[in-house]
Amino acid sequence: MAGNSFGQIFRISTFGESHGVAIGVIIDGCPPLLDFDLNFIQSELDKRRPGQSKITTQRKESDTVQVLSGVFEGKTTGTPIALLIPNEDQRSKDYGHNVDVYRPSHADYVYDAKYGIRDHRGGGRSSARETAARVAAGAVAKLLLKQKGIEIFAHVTSVGVLNASGLQGNDLSALLKTREENIVRCADAGIAEKMIEYIDGIRKDGDTVGGKISCIIKGCPAGLGEPVFDKLHADLGKAMLSINAVHGFEYGSGFEGSEWKGSEHNDIPLAKSADVQIFETKTNNAGGILGGISNGMDINFKVAFKPVATIMHNQQTINAAGESSEIKGKGRHDPCVVPRAVVIVEAMAALVIADHFLRNLRVKIN
Repeated sequence: MAGNSFGQIFRISTFGESHGVAIGVIIDGCPPLLDFDLNFIQSELDKRRPGQSKITTQRKESDTVQVLSGVFEGKTTGTPIALLIPNEDQRSKDYGHNVDVYRPSHADYVYDAKYGIRDHRGGGRSSARETAARVAAGAVAKLLLKQKGIEIFAHVTSVGVLNASGLQGNDLSALLKTREENIVRCADAGIAEKMIEYIDGIRKDGDTVGGKISCIIKGCPAGLGEPVFDKLHADLGKAMLSINAVHGFEYGSGFEGSEWKGSEHNDIPLAKSADVQIFETKTNNAGGILGGISNGMDINFKVAFKPVATIMHNQQTINAAGESSEIKGKGRHDPCVVPRAVVIVEAMAALVIADHFLRNLRVKIN
């Protein structure tokens, strides 16, 4: 089955299914002698794990990561790093009712159409359970980027029609503190409680709701990205759109910028003194990327998530024979995916930036 690997130099391959023995990831291309902070990696997984609050799925998984290879005496060796996350709370019986029935807006039908076989237990590889492996790999990428002074921060900026204010200030540690003080992971404390109340109401109604996550990358040097097919924003877009339930990606001014005139949209470079060679612009409508290459300004983008497809209502559908059928959602599912997806967005961004950082080093060496 193709499509399980991501990246060129800092390359990952994930494996496992939602209701299998375990999920995991192999990281190839991580440089040697990187301090391997297992506690940090576990803390990142804890932000994504199920069962962490009343507005997330109640599946109970500790997501305790095991290191199988690639680390010796607390440092990476430069060889493939294998990380394993056992599945501890599978309830395959919850999916016995849809062995031959296609769930609306799930990947059930297309997996059957492509492979002629599918794992009906939570969707197998199509389940968001797979993203735990990405978070583990992304945490390693974050450790690498931290050495280079690159920080990545994401938070929930909308749930349904409830919208947070824009990120204020450059103190990511303060924003992180505010974000982690509420279960919806929104850095705008004023709207966070309303979001939580709304999601909980949606959950009680047996329904789901979508939302948006905004992300900012600070400290990224100029020069990352390729000029044609591997543009930095294109790779970030691919990374984000590969996350389950993502239906939209925009960076910089995004879709709103299409309504502006060039005189309004252009980012005017600011002059610097001779001893400070830093590129800076008056505005940042480009989102930190010009011609597919980072320009040294903050990289910012937004990701839109659809409502989770499994709802606790009866729905009309068809079975494998194409006959009309009815299905009711069962099992343990998120009423809104965005609180747990924040760390997934950060992880995928870290994987893209780490890969391009190492690719750029190779360009300069050559």
